[in-house]
Amino acid sequence: MVGTSTGELNFQRAFDFAGKVAIVTGAANGIGKAIAEVFYERGARLALFDRDPAVESVAKALGERAASWSCDICDAAAVEAAVRDVAARFGRIDILVNNAGVGGIWPAEATTRNDWDRTIAINLSGQFVVTRAVAPTMLAAGYGRVVIMASQAAVIGLDGHAAYSAAKAGLLGMMHCMAIEWGRRGVTVNAISPTIVETEMTNAFWPGEKGVRARAEIPVGRFARPQEIAMAALFLASDAAAMITGANLVIDGGYTVK
Repeated sequence: MVGTSTGELNFQRAFDFAGKVAIVTGAANGIGKAIAEVFYERGARLALFDRDPAVESVAKALGERAASWSCDICDAAAVEAAVRDVAARFGRIDILVNNAGVGGIWPAEATTRNDWDRTIAINLSGQFVVTRAVAPTMLAAGYGRVVIMASQAAVIGLDGHAAYSAAKAGLLGMMHCMAIEWGRRGVTVNAISPTIVETEMTNAFWPGEKGVRARAEIPVGRFARPQEIAMAALFLASDAAAMITGANLVIDGGYTVK
């Protein structure tokens, strides 16, 4: 049996995360906070990573099964140290939800090298750094669930998204390779690609009439809610998704099929 749970699969068992340990990056607010909340509700023990000091308050509000680490995912040494701390504190690492990321909308010809490098560093390289740090523990245990936060921008062209799309498309390539390499060793790797999600970042990049027009372009007529993305992450990390790896779950209200 390769790295999956044994026994009869039923709904309660598939979505029972009691005893499981999950790392969630970018957990101080928005989608990451929603992911932390739903995993905690289902019984998981949580290690919350974020550069924002508010992550400590999120962990305290959740309860004794959650702890926080102030961590910049672009700092490989800091990430590796934090992952070692998580393994020492909880004794295992079962799940990684790679949620941390930044936005940025610039015309391609006006994108500075600094903006490009920062976007790639956080949205692509940072996710690689965290996944690489967690992988040895999962592979040694013969069990792991990695969920990568990509974007609809990974699969379609969007005005002003050259750097962002490049980073998110790179995540899908990375995810495909990891899924092939690690599948027989009990670790699944999947991605979620949301449309615009109602978060603090959304208010900054899609204000007023611009947001109204963007919502009108989505067939369901609205942006996604953080909890909807969190529930998808929970599914991909659950035993119900044990046969799913290398998949990109697009949550975009039909935008990319137009």
